Parts: sequence; structure tokens; C-alpha cells
Amino acid sequence: MRLKFLIPLAAFALIAAAFGAALFTFSDRLPSALIDRPVPEFTLPAIEGRELGLSSADLKGGVALVNVFASWCASCTVEQPVLMRIKKKGGVPVFGLNWKDRPGDGARWLARYGDPYARIGDDALGRVAVDFGVTGAPETFVIDSRGRVRHKHVGPITEDDWRRVLLPIVEELQHETPPLRDPGDCGDAGDCG
Repeated sequence: MRLKFLIPLAAFALIAAAFGAALFTFSDRLPSALIDRPVPEFTLPAIEGRELGLSSADLKGGVALVNVFASWCASCTVEQPVLMRIKKKGGVPVFGLNWKDRPGDGARWLARYGDPYARIGDDALGRVAVDFGVTGAPETFVIDSRGRVRHKHVGPITEDDWRRVLLPIVEELQHETPPLRDPGDCGDAGDCG
């Protein structure tokens, strides 16, 4: 009689495990309309306890990561130790986009789990995240020195994700020589003369 009740529970557990595995297996394959395009123009205030917010202008001049996080995001706690190690090793700044948190919640969450961010923008209304095409937290974007989105990682960053996928992209972009002029700055005809 008890076996009758365990069969649906076991089936649900198997289905949930399959969906979870698929999410983590295919998270780096989700497309983004922003790849190779400039980051959206934005200016966000700082979260509570910080003086400096975050703007699109902060994402130019060097390779950077933009990490979308929130205090209500359970998966964000999984990647926080990895982000702290990235900060400690240096080499690439991590900027935070605090997505749809209530005032003070993001700051309290960072006090508990650690703060790897060079700057954090408070996206309380979620408009900037929408402009980035965010589908959920956490998500991380690799930005090149010209302020263009070059890669989107969906889900928590694991050590393997960092070593195998993100770090090689960051290192390649850091060694890339940007063109003297961006062809997009020359108008529709491409005439920079």
C-alpha cells in the first residue's frame, strides 16, 4: 500500500532531476540578442551602503564581468564563492546588477555571503536587466574593452565554468587589440574619412 504513494514521488523526483540537469548542461548555450553589440545605455544608483552606482560608461576601457544577482536568488549563493575567488585573483573586475531587491536586502545579502563587486547598480525595477535580456538570476555577461557583450552565461558560475569557459574568453579579449575606430561610429555609409 505504501509503495503506491512512493511511485508518484519517485517519478516527480526523476523528472525534476532531469530538468535540473538540462538547465545546467545547456545554460551556456542560451542565445543572447546582445552578443557582439554594445551594452544597453543605463545609469543606476548604488545599493544601500555604497557610494558609487553603475552605468554603461563604467563598462568601457577594459574587459569586465557583469553579474546579475539578488538576495532572493537561491542559486546566487552557489556561485558567490567562485566570484569571491575571481575578485581575489584579480585580472578582471566583476560588476554587480542587483535585480529587483527591496531596499537594503542586497547589501545585507552581500554582508552575509561576501562582496566581489567593484561597483553595484540597484536595478530595483528590473528595467536594465530587461534591456540586457536577463531571464533569471544569476546570469553573467562578459564585456569587452569597447563595452560590447561578448558572452552570456546563464545560471551559477561553477569553478569548472570559470576555468573551462569564462576565463579563456576573458583572457582572449584581454589580448585582443581593438580597432582604432569602431565601424559603427562612422555612420551608415561606414565613411570614417
